[in-house]
Amino acid sequence: MRFGFWKGLALAALLTASVSAPALAEKPRQYGYTVVKAYPHDAGAFTEGLFWRDGFLYESTGLEGRSSIRKVTLETGLPEQERLVESRYFGEGIIDWKGKLIELTWKDQIGFIYDLASFEKLGEFSYPGEGWALTRDDSRIIMSDGTSFLRFLDPETLKETGRVQVTDDGKPVDNINELEWVKGEVLANIWQTDRIARIDPRTGHVTGWIDMSGLLSPADLVGPVDVLNGIAYDAAGDRLFVTGKLWPRLFEIRLTPK
Repeated sequence: MRFGFWKGLALAALLTASVSAPALAEKPRQYGYTVVKAYPHDAGAFTEGLFWRDGFLYESTGLEGRSSIRKVTLETGLPEQERLVESRYFGEGIIDWKGKLIELTWKDQIGFIYDLASFEKLGEFSYPGEGWALTRDDSRIIMSDGTSFLRFLDPETLKETGRVQVTDDGKPVDNINELEWVKGEVLANIWQTDRIARIDPRTGHVTGWIDMSGLLSPADLVGPVDVLNGIAYDAAGDRLFVTGKLWPRLFEIRLTPK
């Protein structure tokens, strides 16, 4: 079959575009929130990592000399179990994997592995750059490092297997902080903002923005509160929790489309 010269050029251009042009991301949806319930939170906890497991919150806190990992009772905000991190380290994000608890540190390029039940230290691992936060799906650990990238780690070796850049309308989204895996998406705090990004982990595209402004009441702002940071999801109860560094409250919230 023969094509005219111009038809051939047009068809070639169409085929090239269909193969090489990236799919356009839809414009992110905008969300607000409704508070379902407020719980007490340790106002001395500089929250870096947070996740829910078996009826408890697991929380990591930062700052040199004050870093810790904790198993926390939701209703009281008090740790049922706690281990202090060596004082020279600034503790960062945590996640569980097959009976272990894995923790990052901020600038030391070293992470720690603990027994999840006893918090006994089992080992260490290394990584390049800074460590900010961790979450996981069923087969990978997902890490943030303060840039616009999410790293994917092999959960057995804790070595990087790939990464994806988080973008909104094609522009990098920097300062990705605490992470949580929720129904196939990664929810991420953006450091020094009141926004949480909903991220497609396959493409890195931001599919939605959650505006969390006004979450703390004026009465809760009397202490030295810091930024919004900390997301946990109870999959069995379909409950989403958020808090912040040095916040006196932790909130169960429900998203509301704007």
